[in-house]
Amino acid sequence: MKEIISRYKELGDFLKTRRSKISPAQVGLPESSRRRTPGLRREEVASLAGIGITWYTWLEQGKEIQVSAQVVESLSQALMLNEDETRHLYTLANQTSPMSIPPHNQVINPMLQRILDSLLLSPSMILDTRWNIIAWNKAAKTALINFENINIVDRNYIWLTFTNSNYKNMLDNWEHQAQGLIARFRAECGKYIEDPWVTEFVEKLRNESKEFDKWWSMHNVENERESYKIFNHPIAGKLTFEHSSFFVSDNMNLKLFINAPAPETDTENKMMKLMNVK
Repeated sequence: MKEIISRYKELGDFLKTRRSKISPAQVGLPESSRRRTPGLRREEVASLAGIGITWYTWLEQGKEIQVSAQVVESLSQALMLNEDETRHLYTLANQTSPMSIPPHNQVINPMLQRILDSLLLSPSMILDTRWNIIAWNKAAKTALINFENINIVDRNYIWLTFTNSNYKNMLDNWEHQAQGLIARFRAECGKYIEDPWVTEFVEKLRNESKEFDKWWSMHNVENERESYKIFNHPIAGKLTFEHSSFFVSDNMNLKLFINAPAPETDTENKMMKLMNVK
């Protein structure tokens, strides 16, 4: 019994120390001069992780609460934990540590962000192996969706494609694109099928989307390849892009998605107007 109590206390203390190291600016929250202690407040961590403030408070207080792998994943993202810290959190939460699973990455190399930013007219983003969107450029934020307004837990390319009505409505021939996306996601996550996150994420999305539930059951798979993507932007109208993806050279767990304006279309001119580029 003492061992169990010590584990929960250690978990609570670990969460408290991790949130104290994160500034509001790092997670897109406004700074406030009224903060009495450094770091994030409990309610801010709870909101970022998509869990209740009372429940999260109990966690920090060391109460005996069963913590699922999905909650561990959400907290590790919200607290921007590195690989070692994430594994430690899984251990404290008495969950199977995804030792063989490439870690999610919340902070990318500044050089990589500058490369993204240099693609002025090409909506681009960086995804991890779980298709979490961890970085993007201004073109993606302007032409596709403002990722800064999406809760960090929901900032997943698969999740947004099936649950975000604004993004769904912009995708031309959504059903075709969504089915292809499922096939590529299944091929990717098949490499890490032992990851508890995969099971919980798929189950959650199957409950959320009847289309995902239907198409996931088909077990279609395909590899990532160059393609065309068409978006119906509410202001610019039809935008046609050549879509390509590349592994990041110093981290093969990350992929760079680039949507370049297709030649022989007016997409480049429309993007210049959207981006106010002369």
